[in-house]
Amino acid sequence: MNSLPHDPTSATATVSFSLKGGDFEMEARVTVPAGPARVSDLLPLARGLSDRVVEETTKAVEQQGRRISCCKGCGACCSNLVAISEVEARRIAEVVSEMPEARQSEIRARFAAARARLVEAGLMELLQASADWTDAEYGKLVGDYFRLRVACPFLEEGACSIYGERPVTCREFLVVSPPEYCAMDDSREVIRVRMLLPVFQALAQWQDAPAKHFLERVVPLILALEWSEAHPEPDPVRSGPELLEEFVRLLSVEQKS
Repeated sequence: MNSLPHDPTSATATVSFSLKGGDFEMEARVTVPAGPARVSDLLPLARGLSDRVVEETTKAVEQQGRRISCCKGCGACCSNLVAISEVEARRIAEVVSEMPEARQSEIRARFAAARARLVEAGLMELLQASADWTDAEYGKLVGDYFRLRVACPFLEEGACSIYGERPVTCREFLVVSPPEYCAMDDSREVIRVRMLLPVFQALAQWQDAPAKHFLERVVPLILALEWSEAHPEPDPVRSGPELLEEFVRLLSVEQKS
């Protein structure tokens, strides 16, 4: 990973590196804060890299003669248990707090209604213990959650109402199976596409300590508002290039000489 010569009068630094995954290689050149920064400041960069990886993955899928079947108006995956990174949970809370009062009240009411259903179904205690999930607990929870058909509070007319701010997990959830399979309780019929680079995994590990049984530490999207309120402390401050270097390492990209 190479930083261009730093101008002491500039507040940013430009860094170049190569992304490699499977049979593709992608050059990246990004600008980050040269001085103190937080992971939240680089979240747009992580989203951008995710979008590029999705593009490359889609090309690879099409070269194999398959087609991404996800389309606007489906929205079945928006009733899944969506696990997001901690930095994204805080950003979701910010997005809601920045909405006009009437819109914010509407969205908060949807979160509250979803929470009430999850409490009634007896899932809330386990949802709140995401740092302690085991594979078995998570697998069962995913099925139980989906059967409740608790739609994401941001889902409107089969589409995401905060599309530009949607989590990386949502960006990277692609399937090649018929769309109607996604609405079935038996997920074995769903053929999910494997991303060429693990952007979400890197994001969920970025400056966050591992969970008890997983490398990633996640927050259920449906609990993003209350989790953020209970964890108001911001992520640590480091220089922008240092934060980017850590993210590059987590992505396992090949550094340029």
